[in-house]
Amino acid sequence: MNHLMKSVLRPVIRQNLACISSTTSSSTTNENTKRMFDMVKNIKFGMLTTIEDDNSLRSRPMASKQADQFDGTLWFFTNKSSHKVDEMKKNIGRVNVSYSDISKQNYVSLSGRADIIEDKNKMKSLWTPYLKAFFPKGLDDDDLALLKITVDYAEYWDGPSNKMTQAYGMIKAYVTGDASSMGENKKVNVQ
Repeated sequence: MNHLMKSVLRPVIRQNLACISSTTSSSTTNENTKRMFDMVKNIKFGMLTTIEDDNSLRSRPMASKQADQFDGTLWFFTNKSSHKVDEMKKNIGRVNVSYSDISKQNYVSLSGRADIIEDKNKMKSLWTPYLKAFFPKGLDDDDLALLKITVDYAEYWDGPSNKMTQAYGMIKAYVTGDASSMGENKKVNVQ
């Protein structure tokens, strides 16, 4: 997308997001945020997307370790020397993380800003044994850091997981032209 298109579309997108957030009560936003977090908190891997030097998007799976409650941040372990860290630094930390749980028909996309955190106490609180497969030196690795993602916006799709319910919803949507029976889609202004 060229710079002219970006400058025209960015205010329109922001205005539309502002309208969405201003028409949603804070209790509804909190309920949607909680629901979104409940959908992702037990998924072990998310796809982290960063922006390359040529503005192309690059995604990779990341082992996810979240706190028990969502405070607007996501946490991942990483190596400070990794290519993704360089990409984030060049693009003011703008990232996207997506999660999917096919068995439950849950899909979540979160966008926000990434920061590298070297707080050893926070690392200890989030560390689990399965991370040793990715970071063999464990917490003693000097290159180990946390990737803190402060989420600005989220969108989720929550469909029925039962195959019969899915089929019924698809047929109903086809016949009536109303896709709402296929599941719920919500946009959430997190910050």
